[in-house]
Amino acid sequence: MLFQEELIGRVREKCATDEGLDAALMYGSFAAGEADEHSDIEFWLFFTPQRHAEIDPHSWCADIAPISYGLLNEFGSYVAFFPGLVRGEFHFATVDEIAGVAEWPARGAAVERMLMVDRRGALAPVLRGLPQRYVPPVDSPEIIAKYCDPFANWLVLAHHLAARGEDLRAWDALGHAQRHLLWMARLAEESTAHWLTPSRGAERELSAEMVAGLRAATSAASPQELTEALRAALELGRRLWPVIAARFGRDAPTALFAELDASLSA
Repeated sequence: MLFQEELIGRVREKCATDEGLDAALMYGSFAAGEADEHSDIEFWLFFTPQRHAEIDPHSWCADIAPISYGLLNEFGSYVAFFPGLVRGEFHFATVDEIAGVAEWPARGAAVERMLMVDRRGALAPVLRGLPQRYVPPVDSPEIIAKYCDPFANWLVLAHHLAARGEDLRAWDALGHAQRHLLWMARLAEESTAHWLTPSRGAERELSAEMVAGLRAATSAASPQELTEALRAALELGRRLWPVIAARFGRDAPTALFAELDASLSA
């Protein structure tokens, strides 16, 4: 048994005994049955308003196992680091926020694997109303504007920043281009699993040739490596874009690609 599974069992027990907890769910890799020894444990906890006001997230999580550190992340959820660097993410919410679950793009796992506590039966129907997997609108021409166009935008910006000598900022912009390049790769190969996090499982779900192309488009923040990565990103994007655009009778921005190619080769 993985240590994370032991921790999940302890969380389940604590949820069951906390009478101020109205509902709780687990999400992420363990709920989806895709976890390994490096996976996080992730939960949403819905308390009554009174109980929520009383809770100290650090103390609540420390009752599960010793914590080396805890913090609030940029999304307002509490992250606890358990022994072995196991990362636990806990959203401490109120019962009023159960309705907001209906706005999730997908639940990512079977309801039975997610549901931990549902004292009033309010959470289960909201979860069942969600699709298990998010399906991107691959049949809509808008897919180009949403995933291909930003690739071009970020790539040209990264090129200018690198040419100016702002290597760290160029490296950051290239990262945005790479994320959209991953989406383009998934579109071209019709591999839309893990769409919301396109890098997840990419080595397993994309062809070896595609993975090699994506790896070539990464770099350290040095002038030479940035230029090489920009060229590789351009080459892969120039190959993928027409495959996607042809489905909608569109053309790739060949003039833009040619100008960028010439500039990168100068």
